[in-house]
Amino acid sequence: MEDRLFIFDTTLRDGEQVPGCQLNTVEKIQVAKQLELLGVDIIEAGFPVSSPGDFNSVVEISKAVTWPTICALTRAVEKDIDVAVEALKYAKHKRIHTGIGTSDYHIKYKFNSTQDEIIQRGVAAVKYARRFVDDVEFYAEDAGRTDNEFLARVVEAVIKAGATVVNIPDTTGYCLPDEYGAKIRYLMEHVDCIDKAIISTHCHNDLGMATANTIAGVQNGARQVEVTINGIGERAGNTSLEEVAMIIKCHSTIPVSTNINTTKIYSTSRLVSSLMNMPVQPNKAIVGRNAFAHSSGIHQDGVLKNTQTYEIIDPKDVGIDENSIVLTARSGRAALKHRLQVLGINIDDSRLDKVYDAFLRLADQKKEITDDDVMMLAGADRSANHNVKLAYLQVTSGLGVRPVASIGLNIAGELFEAASTGNGPVDAAIKALKQIIRRQMTLKEFTIQAISKGSDDVGKVHMQVEYDNQVFYGFGANTDIIAASVEAYIDCINKFHH
Repeated sequence: MEDRLFIFDTTLRDGEQVPGCQLNTVEKIQVAKQLELLGVDIIEAGFPVSSPGDFNSVVEISKAVTWPTICALTRAVEKDIDVAVEALKYAKHKRIHTGIGTSDYHIKYKFNSTQDEIIQRGVAAVKYARRFVDDVEFYAEDAGRTDNEFLARVVEAVIKAGATVVNIPDTTGYCLPDEYGAKIRYLMEHVDCIDKAIISTHCHNDLGMATANTIAGVQNGARQVEVTINGIGERAGNTSLEEVAMIIKCHSTIPVSTNINTTKIYSTSRLVSSLMNMPVQPNKAIVGRNAFAHSSGIHQDGVLKNTQTYEIIDPKDVGIDENSIVLTARSGRAALKHRLQVLGINIDDSRLDKVYDAFLRLADQKKEITDDDVMMLAGADRSANHNVKLAYLQVTSGLGVRPVASIGLNIAGELFEAASTGNGPVDAAIKALKQIIRRQMTLKEFTIQAISKGSDDVGKVHMQVEYDNQVFYGFGANTDIIAASVEAYIDCINKFHH
């Protein structure tokens, strides 16, 4: 009999802590609904006490999804728990995730406390949370560097206090798989009421071992895994949901089953990548662009004869349709709408008209429209209500001539114009832009990314601009890379006003 492995997705909480990937509430709901379709058991929707935005997101996600448990993060502090209870009031199934650091590093340097006092605080938080909800998860932060005997004391105390799930995070991503597996095994063997709770993994990828550690945890008795789509998260990221789900699907020797509908993995990956403007590295396992691309002749020949020669996963199992319809200028509205739905985006007819018009303009400029292009078009109407818009841009540049740019900006309905030279076309355009927007702005980071391979391709530009001691993130996409750069800068400027 296979055990059930619960999938706890923290894309919207831990994953969202990546600088520049903050989503608004509407986007978070879109991701949460997609996670529900994917079959995720628990959605960690936010850290309600941390900001009004996080609080509101937990409220709205609770209303938007039906069967997954909605989880809210807190510290072991009564006020945090009170705020989380309030944020979860509309959730059909609710969980409070509370906890405290348990390693000597945390006890001594973060809390200036003692082991006994930490246990008391953990127990008090669990008991307090149990007054409001039946499902309480406790996290022992930095469990990876916590002595196993003390960790077992903590786990036993919080289970007796009413914790239904206990999370054993490798917060710094330091553990080796056999160490982490042994830690979980030690708890399974030394905590006398361990059968009253589910043990959970929460591994970070600082040394590239998050997935390996998570699987080691499952092999030793953990029955919940905390993961994110595409493995996103601060620093080197979290354990990747798609990797864990497909490892369990491919290895019958791991005696657990999940509720994940793996055919929704690809569309979920694209949706999160697009909304967070976080490109997926091409060689990323399961969802990277090259994961199923066989470029060497011998491989191609082998795959054509028998796909199992070089592939352990059928691309259709993760929702990659090899024969996906290529969209061109002749594709109709229905084909575009279908492609959007495959990618996890449902839009109404009025928005479809706008996206379709933009699609036709782009299809005139390049022969084939890729999935990335479609996602970009679907997100592009975000700029429709911007205060500052690019009216026109003309740039002259080349070898032996000084680049000159003239620009027109529409600011709240009024046209402003300027021209400037620079040491390159993008520099000239941004200097002209700064003549109109006279503020102390510093460009901190500037990344250009082509979506596929052709010279007619859409270029994506990610930018970070510092203004008033705050860093703002902007994004632009255009077949003209100079225009995309200016659009990204304008995107940053529009965020100053919010």
